[in-house]
Amino acid sequence: MQNEEKNNARKSGGISVETSHIFPIIKKWLYSEKEIFLREIVSNACDAVTKLKRLSSLGHVRDLEGTGEFRIDVTLDEEARTISVTDNGIGMTADELDKYICQIALSGALDFISKYENVEGGASGDSGNGIIGHFGLGFYSSFMVSDTVEVITKSYTGEAAVRWECSSDGEFQVFDSDRTDRGTTVIMHITEDESEFLNAGKLREILDKYCAFMPVDIYFNDGKAEDAESDAPAASDADDAQSDDKKTPEPPKPINDTHPLWLKNPSDCTEEEYKAFYRKVFNDYREPLFQIHINADYPLNFRGIFYFPRLNSEHDNLEGQVKLYYNQVFVADNIKEIIPEYMLMLRGVIDCPELPLNVSRSYLQNDAYVKKISAHIVKKISDKLNSLFNTERERYEKLWGDIKIFVEYGCIRDRKFLDRVKGSLLLPITDGTHKSVSEYLENASEKHAGTVYYATDKLEQAHYISLYNGEGIDVVLLDKPIDTAFIQTLESEKWNEKDIKFLRVDAEVAEALKGSGEEYKSEALEALFKKISGNEQLTVKFENLKAQNVPAIISISEQSRRFGDMMKMYRMQDAGDGFPGAPDEMTLVLNSASPLVRKLGTEAAGSGAELVDPIPEEVESAAKRLYTLALMAQRRLNADELREFLNDSYKLLEKSF
Repeated sequence: MQNEEKNNARKSGGISVETSHIFPIIKKWLYSEKEIFLREIVSNACDAVTKLKRLSSLGHVRDLEGTGEFRIDVTLDEEARTISVTDNGIGMTADELDKYICQIALSGALDFISKYENVEGGASGDSGNGIIGHFGLGFYSSFMVSDTVEVITKSYTGEAAVRWECSSDGEFQVFDSDRTDRGTTVIMHITEDESEFLNAGKLREILDKYCAFMPVDIYFNDGKAEDAESDAPAASDADDAQSDDKKTPEPPKPINDTHPLWLKNPSDCTEEEYKAFYRKVFNDYREPLFQIHINADYPLNFRGIFYFPRLNSEHDNLEGQVKLYYNQVFVADNIKEIIPEYMLMLRGVIDCPELPLNVSRSYLQNDAYVKKISAHIVKKISDKLNSLFNTERERYEKLWGDIKIFVEYGCIRDRKFLDRVKGSLLLPITDGTHKSVSEYLENASEKHAGTVYYATDKLEQAHYISLYNGEGIDVVLLDKPIDTAFIQTLESEKWNEKDIKFLRVDAEVAEALKGSGEEYKSEALEALFKKISGNEQLTVKFENLKAQNVPAIISISEQSRRFGDMMKMYRMQDAGDGFPGAPDEMTLVLNSASPLVRKLGTEAAGSGAELVDPIPEEVESAAKRLYTLALMAQRRLNADELREFLNDSYKLLEKSF
């Protein structure tokens, strides 16, 4: 039949004089992934339907009633080794077929060849204007997997249908066709090398990936239903009787959602719809923390939904995923350029019909435009955080533990982001509550104005925390490595036109912890503690503390400790046991108001002012135990310190019996 048609061909020839150049480029370089051919052919079918709808809305087409629903059918025939895509859209006349299909090499084709033929890696390496829309090369992606492609089309105008057949070398023929219904069918004869695309599961996977939200209903027929029906045994009378009781088989359903959630107004969407959409798109059983729905019309034109995912632990994969769509056509799986790096944990979809893309629709071209989109997304995220803080404070506090690290990192990296969310930053208090920075500073105005006291380990620093809590001072819990950089960022800001300072609870003795009374100092006691600590550079200070039952505490310089933390973070310092700062930055604070300290001072000095020699064993033992207890309240003992402390404790127990 086809041989007879070829003898009666209306026209034959080559695609263009540049065919020998164009087709090798198409097959090798047009797209980085061959599976995109199906997206392009289905997209063209979708465009054909959209054009017809547009003509109808303008009144140019008046006979669409009764023609059935608009649809696209993707059909696999494994035996014939073909994939067909059929639409009932605008179709083409013979002249239009000649213009749009037979002539790739329009006015700019030679420019295309000169740009891309010798570029390593193909068209994706170019940074010039996009090719899609200028050359219509999407259709020719079919030749990446086909040795022959047929197009059977009939225009909505009623002109005679035509069939176009082209081989992979670019030689084509055009025939008359007996097609009677409006629309176009593209039949791709798959090559032996690309047999993987004849697998129904593979095709369904590609359709789900690229066509899940196209605006026209898409139906996939893998031929299995017909085979099963034809292979079924003949029904008996009994079977016929039983079949009457059976329900009528449901009609096939489209594989896509033509009205994705991002196209709706946020006010029309429910929380359950947002969650269902998240599960469908990202295959995550965990519910997201919250979402940001963006509808931007001017000066940017894009829509999208972004989710803050829920993490089981801080060790979960923090990399998010942003899917890019172009008029509901999937383009790329993870466009990191569209959001700032500190928000890369976000998951979402963005549909941007004005985003400039190159021939593969997979690489962003215009940095300025991308930055505008990115800035708008950051603004919307900031607005969402502020809205939660102001209107859903209880929920916001529950979410803070999950989003804290991302918000802090954003503040560190982007000063504009910090300015936007400044009023919504929460400080977790060691008692489990939260206060904003402004709220904390307001409460601190009388006892420790402008100073935020914090702990990095609630358990190890419990002794210090209790001292501050005893004086009505809230202690903030900052127990993540990023917190050091975060508080330095906050300290560089003005809060209500005033400076802010963060001090760890063991950094210095707060004025609020100090009491009044007679000043007490002992040179002998100072010498004793330097001796038993093994550190002659140890700084010993005497302070009157309100808590008389606390004889001694240890403080570490805030700046030296932060520097030590930074060194550890950058692996410039051993992160083993011991103090993060240098030994001479450690201070032993002896409580002048403690009866134990005064008694020990008296025993250490004897009848004079200097340390007695020899030191009584019980005095040295008591001083050593007091020093070790102060260490234990500040940090964990290292192996040698713990072993010595246990041995001394055992000896003390033996003496007590």
